[in-house]
This record gives sequence, C-alpha cells and structure tokens, in this order.
Amino acid sequence: MAPSEYVYLDHAATTPLCEQARVAMEPLLASGERARPPSFGNPSGSHALARIATRALDEARERVAAVLGCAPGEVVFTSGGTEADNLAVTGGMPPRPGVPVCGATEHPAVLEPVRALDGVEVAVDAAGRVLPDALAGTLERLGGGTGRRASVVSVMCANNELGTINDLDALAAVVHEHAPGVPLHSDAVQAAPWLDLSVAARAADLVSVSAHKLGGPKGVGALVVRAGSMLSALIHGGGQERGRRGGTPDLAGIVGFAAALEATASQRCSQAARVAALRDELAAELELLEAVSPTVGTTGAAVLPGHLHLLVEGVSAEELLLLLEQRGVCASAGSSCASGAAAGSHVVEAIGVTGRDRA
Repeated sequence: MAPSEYVYLDHAATTPLCEQARVAMEPLLASGERARPPSFGNPSGSHALARIATRALDEARERVAAVLGCAPGEVVFTSGGTEADNLAVTGGMPPRPGVPVCGATEHPAVLEPVRALDGVEVAVDAAGRVLPDALAGTLERLGGGTGRRASVVSVMCANNELGTINDLDALAAVVHEHAPGVPLHSDAVQAAPWLDLSVAARAADLVSVSAHKLGGPKGVGALVVRAGSMLSALIHGGGQERGRRGGTPDLAGIVGFAAALEATASQRCSQAARVAALRDELAAELELLEAVSPTVGTTGAAVLPGHLHLLVEGVSAEELLLLLEQRGVCASAGSSCASGAAAGSHVVEAIGVTGRDRA
C-alpha cells in the first residue's frame, strides 16, 4: 500500500508540514545567489547578511509571541518540546532549591527529569487530571517538616494520550497559596493545535510548545519564560536566547514554526469543531462493538477535539495496531516517544486501568 493511501490517525504524535510553513521556509533553505534575500547569515554576527538573519529571527519571535500571548523577549527557542520541558524542569537547579513536582500522567519529557532529580509525582483522577486538592496536599506535605520544598510544579495543559485538559487557573491558585514563589510550568505541546494558549496557559510561568505537533517542522520548539521567572541555561554556549539557550538557531525551522503557529491559530475554531464532530462519530460507531469502550468521555470541554482513547479487550495493543496497519490505518498505543518501551502506558496505569488488554 502506498503511503498516500493510508488513513493517518496519529496527529498526536506528529503532523504533516503545512503549506504555510513550507512556503515560509523555502527562501531560507535556498543557497547562494538563489536566496532572496540572502539569509544564510548567522544571527549572532555583525555584518549585513547577519543582520538580515537577525531581522528574520526577530520577526518570527514576535509572531510566535503574539499567538502565545507573551512578550517577544519571553520566547526562548529550543530544539523541540522535549528540550523545552527539560529546560523548565531542570534549568533552575541550581540556583532554584528544592525538588520538582509533576502530575503522574506527564509526558516522559517532564516525568523522566523529575524522577532523575528525585522529584514528587501527584496522583491524578480517573480521567487523568491533576485536581487542585491533590496538588495542595502534595505541596503541604513537602512543606510540612520534610526538609524539602518544591522547586517547580509541572502540570501539562492537556494530556498527550488521553486528551484530558487540566484546569491551570485553579492549579496556579493552589501553587500561589501553598508554594508562593515557585514557578508553574505547563507542557502545552499537545494543546497548542486546539486551545488558545494565550488563555489556556495564562496562569503558567513557563510554557512548552513544539512546532511539529501543529504543522511546523520537526526539531523546533519554544519555552515561554514569563518575566521574573528564575531560569538558568541547560545548554551553555554563545549566550543566544538571552543566555538561556546556547547554540546557533535553526532560522528556517523557527520561521516555519511561526508560520504554522499563525495558521493553526487562524483555523483553530473551525478545525476544532470539524474534528470533534468526526471524533464523536467514530466513537459512536466503535462503541457499538462489545469489546470496545472509551477510556475518557469523548465530548465536552474536558477532552481535546482530536483525541479518542479506547480500551479494547481480548487483543494486545501490538496486535491491534498491526491489524489496523494491514488495513491502511495508522494509529498509536500510548505515547509515540515511548513506543519502544517494554512496559505499558504509564498514563493508563496512573488512571487505574488494570487487568485488561489496552490499545
């Protein structure tokens, strides 16, 4: 079967490059005299060609900031969501004291650095959400004579497997009350194509986004660092990104990221309604099958429009995915970033689903 004939149901893992991003990137990928204007210069340089590159970088930063609802100087470009998450979790230690705290269903890009730093995981409810009371209890226990305190609290905007949306405003209020001065980080990589991040993540001090989840190129992302947030570089080098991320930036990728983010924002409402309707129609048909049941409710504001998470009894996830692929359907079981892991989905385990085959 030709790749063009497959039905692609794995946009939570990655998305095709959108036309707007491709068009924006093309002039920057041209070489020599074919580039108009010649923009292959290093933005850190001081000559004319470097200044052309600097202007392109600054313009892209302004466009990204406008969509994310922050100041251009608060945007730190990275190599993707994983680096942005790691920077948020570990970039303040030292000098930020304490241990990181995160939800039990976080993406591995957050969960693994938290575990490496002997951090604390907050239990979630049956829908995979971090509830305010659970977070408050965790922060109270940390501050109650344990000798430890939170260094950063990380709760994803929406889960990458379930699509569950967390109430960041309520969680931010908990952090401000029980751990004043501790920054709140939100991995918004999965939410960016579907939610207005200027609203959804307004409560967070640090926000991660990734280009390839919304029609942009792979290998580019950003961390929004709100003014006043304490953050040290994870990658040291030439002082790029205001000293927060060393290394020559991927200018073409960043420009493509900005174009894709703008295109996504302009189409968000209509696209969300269209995809949610298709998702609900698919769910209704699948739920007629005796062995299939939804893991989380598939309608309403609690779940992202593009997510449908199902439990299928009597067959392993690997077998089911192989059968689907043989019939031209591309789907995933669990996070694509952990697809080679031997263990089952930590997200499904965290919501208490046990004793049955999962897909």
